[in-house]
Amino acid sequence: MPHEVTMPQLGMAQDAGKIVSWLKAPGDKVAKGDALFEVETDKATMEVEAQASGFLTHVRAQAGEDVPVGQAIARISESAEEDEAPAPSATAGPAPDDALPEGREITMPQLGMAQDSGVIVGWLVEPGAQVGADDLLFEVETDKATMEVPAGASGYLAATLAESGDDVPVGQAVAIISAEKPERPVTRAMAKGAPAPAPEPEASSSPDHEAAEKPAVPPVATPASGRILASPKLRRVALEMGLDLEQLVKAGHPQPYHMRDLGALEKLSASAPEVARQAVAQGFRLEATTAQDGFAPFAASVADTLGDAEALLAGLAGASMGAPCVVAVERFGAQRTFAVPEGRRLSAVTESDAAPDLLLRDLRASALCSVSLGAVDVPVLTLLRKGDGLSLTLEAAPHHMAAAQAIALLSEFAGRMENPLRHLL
Repeated sequence: MPHEVTMPQLGMAQDAGKIVSWLKAPGDKVAKGDALFEVETDKATMEVEAQASGFLTHVRAQAGEDVPVGQAIARISESAEEDEAPAPSATAGPAPDDALPEGREITMPQLGMAQDSGVIVGWLVEPGAQVGADDLLFEVETDKATMEVPAGASGYLAATLAESGDDVPVGQAVAIISAEKPERPVTRAMAKGAPAPAPEPEASSSPDHEAAEKPAVPPVATPASGRILASPKLRRVALEMGLDLEQLVKAGHPQPYHMRDLGALEKLSASAPEVARQAVAQGFRLEATTAQDGFAPFAASVADTLGDAEALLAGLAGASMGAPCVVAVERFGAQRTFAVPEGRRLSAVTESDAAPDLLLRDLRASALCSVSLGAVDVPVLTLLRKGDGLSLTLEAAPHHMAAAQAIALLSEFAGRMENPLRHLL
């Protein structure tokens, strides 16, 4: 199935990007993860990776062009000679009395390099209301974060093209903002392109009714790493309530999990033993030490070629956890977040606005010799100095990762900090 290549949103304030160069030519074979093109924003120049395998076709934007976020610029097809498919018409399908108004289309943003869709959590503006470019328009949930998305244009919310619970592909239109106040705003569900149903009266809580109301979400298999895919918001709420996401896995609920799965999790966990629920809330703590600190001299030697030390730390930690992932590095009270791609290229680690999968506290410059602060929304790795070597502590909850994965993460990271060159092997 062809995959549309869209201009990614590399920052929340970004509304366009300039194509610096294509790294693949039309007709070239590409694999998922290959560097596809370079894009320049007002903050950085980055390589954008292919999100599917196939052949690069239908290149619609050339080097030097400014392209709005979410606009299709190429396609990855099953063959190098695939014919151009007819462009979808925004007004095709619905009856004339429900035609879409004219105006600027607001698309589902790409909030992370690996994101291909987002779930509409809710609209923050009523249809027909006036909005400013910086006003928050809707809330979207991915498997990494729940974020509020600004309108990006001033005018009136003339149409909403998806409703709460709809899983919308990146780049697909979710709203239209018009210059003139609409007489009758259009509201639609994403799945069928039909008007959204009117609100129903409070219904019974029978299992059949709940199953009918739950939005259809394609099942996602559990990753080979064993990591449970769930939004940070659900992870946080589950941790506060002492609920174990593993219960959803055992019951066969499709991943990734979002806040809409909380009710099912509560029912499943109600029958779980009290000891198990207490274990979820308490979490666990692992420690490791290294005989020497190999990272400091390594970071100094590659500073001119691989960037700053915090990006390197994030790259080594992310590779130990199982990239791609997002790692936040906390140092001297400040925090920076980095996206760590697949592979071992430390030069490909870039700053990110996404919610982290792992928090790395770098306390080597402090006088502390031990920590026990507990996990937060995500696992926490703490780095301390110990003699000529390092002390590493991993704090996490069972729903963050399995014990075997935690042991592997800490062991791998300790090895990389002692001898960073092993990362390149």
